[in-house]
Amino acid sequence: MSEKHDNLPTLASLRARRGQVRAPKRPMASQSAAETLGQAGFLFDLNDDRSDVPTEAAKDEPPLEPPAAAISAEPIPQPVSPPVPSRTTSAERRIWSVRALVADIRQRVETAYTDLWVEGEISNCRIAPSGHIYFTLKDGESQLPVVLFRRQALLLRFRPADGLSVLVRGRVSIYDTRGQLQLVAETMEPRGAGALQLAFEQLKARLLAEGLFDAARKRPLPGFPKCVGVITSPTGAVIRDIVTVIRRRHARLNLLVYPATMQGANCAASVAAGIRWFNKHEALTDVIVIARGGGSMEDLAGFNDESLARVIAASELPVVSAIGHETDFTIADFVADLRAPTPSAAAELVTAAQHRIDERVQSLAARVHRAGRFHLMHARQRYARLSAESVLTRLRDAVSRRDQRIDELRLRLESAAARRLRVPAARLAALSERLRRQDVSLRIARAQRRLQQADGRLEQRTSQMFAPRWNRLHRAAARLEALSPLAVLSRGYAIVYAADGTVLRSASDTAAGQTIRARLSQGSLEAQVIDTKSMETSTT
Repeated sequence: MSEKHDNLPTLASLRARRGQVRAPKRPMASQSAAETLGQAGFLFDLNDDRSDVPTEAAKDEPPLEPPAAAISAEPIPQPVSPPVPSRTTSAERRIWSVRALVADIRQRVETAYTDLWVEGEISNCRIAPSGHIYFTLKDGESQLPVVLFRRQALLLRFRPADGLSVLVRGRVSIYDTRGQLQLVAETMEPRGAGALQLAFEQLKARLLAEGLFDAARKRPLPGFPKCVGVITSPTGAVIRDIVTVIRRRHARLNLLVYPATMQGANCAASVAAGIRWFNKHEALTDVIVIARGGGSMEDLAGFNDESLARVIAASELPVVSAIGHETDFTIADFVADLRAPTPSAAAELVTAAQHRIDERVQSLAARVHRAGRFHLMHARQRYARLSAESVLTRLRDAVSRRDQRIDELRLRLESAAARRLRVPAARLAALSERLRRQDVSLRIARAQRRLQQADGRLEQRTSQMFAPRWNRLHRAAARLEALSPLAVLSRGYAIVYAADGTVLRSASDTAAGQTIRARLSQGSLEAQVIDTKSMETSTT
């Protein structure tokens, strides 16, 4: 531990100087804080000369106790350094709780970075319902989360948005809940558009001057495409939305998906490769759709690439750009032959002609119905002057001719439908045959038969295995039953106990007048000895 770290003030000195005013400059405090943070494992650049203007704490942040280095420039009594433990003495470990460690780091960070200005580009800006503004301040490859609380946000003269370069004044803090370093902003000033927005505007102006955005060079979409090539991520929700819309509006339209990277450094090259592939196999598709969901300007930066814009412009097939939400615009949207607000809208635009067929058919049917009623009215007027028999004859002839025409049209319709359905019917039959061969019920039946056979063999082997053991068990039980004292009692014998419960084996073990108990096969009885006789036994 360094000497400066040993000279840190005590908690008593901190509390004694809580009400004192901070000194305007404290280079020694910054140096001490830097050494303390270095020992705690955090690396911060403290070489910048920063003023120590006190700022008002945010409404949602709890007040912090001012550190010793920020209280006064006067000398502070130093505590006595503890003796350095010897190598033989084991150092006592200090165990931190997560909350205490984060709070301690937060206090040290807020002490070192109390008032500073940070310049960067806004990204992922989000205004919460509470009025707080959350965004990320980016600079090259680095980023810093920033929070601007409602009280300070109400004082802004502009509305923060993604891509805007700003100058933020605030203090560095740590959000305890996630242990995340963040900048608590006090004020914010715009610095103009960010690098991405500037590059977007410059590229847009250059391509516009070259004529890549002209409406004259854009081609119309085919009215009835047979196959649509979709360049998107195969695992995202975009392809599912496109499939849902197309299946609802034009179920027979085929989709050919080219999996591409839709975000990051490889986005432009991957999408351009997909466009080149579809143009190389132009017989497979009639139109190309580039589809991606919404995101920030950084997420859509790959579609603002100049090489991708030129590949789209050079495409032989019509290209539909469906990138982001309705409010998102990219260079690919301006170069493409048609821009769709969303991927679902792109699917609707591609199938618009087919979907309007039903409306056209209904309109024509209504016109036919009206024309029929009109001709029927005129016919009634003409036939009113004729005889009823002639009218009926001509009416029957007209109905017959129309029936004949209907039969002819029905035959032509059935023939056309049969020609159109021949290939799908053959494919359906082949799939049905394959499904029948792969029928789960047949597999289950075979599995059940094998299971029954296995159960039979198991039962047979079990009976063969346990039959000898059951026989031996029955014989052992029979022998045990034969040797049981209870079996002897069942043959008329009894066990006689003395008054103290011991078994009487000889008449000399008791005397006249004593009480004895006899255990029979069923129950027991008590008796009193009247007389005893001893019998002499002879031994051979």
